[in-house]
Amino acid sequence: MDINFSKLTAAGNDFILIDNRENIIAQEDCQALAKKLCDRKYSIGADGLILLEKSACKDFKMKYFNSDGSYASMCGNGGRSIAKFAYDLCVANLKMVFETDAGVINAEILPEDRVRLDLYNPRDLKKDIKVEVNGKEFDVNFINTGVPHVVIFVDDIEKIDVFGYGRAIRRHKTFAPAGTNVNFVKVIKDNTLLVRTYERGVEDETLACGTGITASGIISVLKGFAASPVKVIARGGDKLSVSLRNPNDKISNVVLEGPALITFKGTVKIQSEV
Repeated sequence: MDINFSKLTAAGNDFILIDNRENIIAQEDCQALAKKLCDRKYSIGADGLILLEKSACKDFKMKYFNSDGSYASMCGNGGRSIAKFAYDLCVANLKMVFETDAGVINAEILPEDRVRLDLYNPRDLKKDIKVEVNGKEFDVNFINTGVPHVVIFVDDIEKIDVFGYGRAIRRHKTFAPAGTNVNFVKVIKDNTLLVRTYERGVEDETLACGTGITASGIISVLKGFAASPVKVIARGGDKLSVSLRNPNDKISNVVLEGPALITFKGTVKIQSEV
């Protein structure tokens, strides 16, 4: 079976997007297909697979799978990518509303290949948790921005062992059984953050993580390190912004804005057994 796809990148996070409104991909095949198509040596290659599906009440529904085949209820960079994809397909207008299993997202296509996402309120906030891994103690902050994230502020963003410490914290018993994504953050001048992320499901550092950048922006505001809107520079060099309201630490009106563009389109042949 031949399937049309689009390849999109959002701040260096790259995705394969497929229009699945007619259920050309069975639900039971999604995880195996994601693992197959995201392989960078033997297939298209990507950080994740995103399916655009029908919604009974919104413009469409987003289904996201990591490159290891695992399912995730939300992906911030993926959310901007599917908004761009839906607009390109004429499935939605410049302003749209779509479903995820983490909540409903309002999105808007902006000039210069940028997309704005109005996100749901985060949950499970826990500040200043002590976690020890690989002989080093970290002061970490936990928040769920659709998926679980740890935010750690560091002095030297270049020297930190993102893979080593990130992998250990991702699987730490404190965050069992689901595990967590891990963000290392450096606060620099002009209300700006540098963020590096170890992504659960990709099991490596990625050039950007939208929900991780959102988590980093929120935590930096709550701890008084920055003020909304927060400028964020991803590992790939792209610039994003996070804004929110937080009276008495009650977080609302969270907005993530950043780039998303279609890099190419193609057709891939899928064997029946996936």
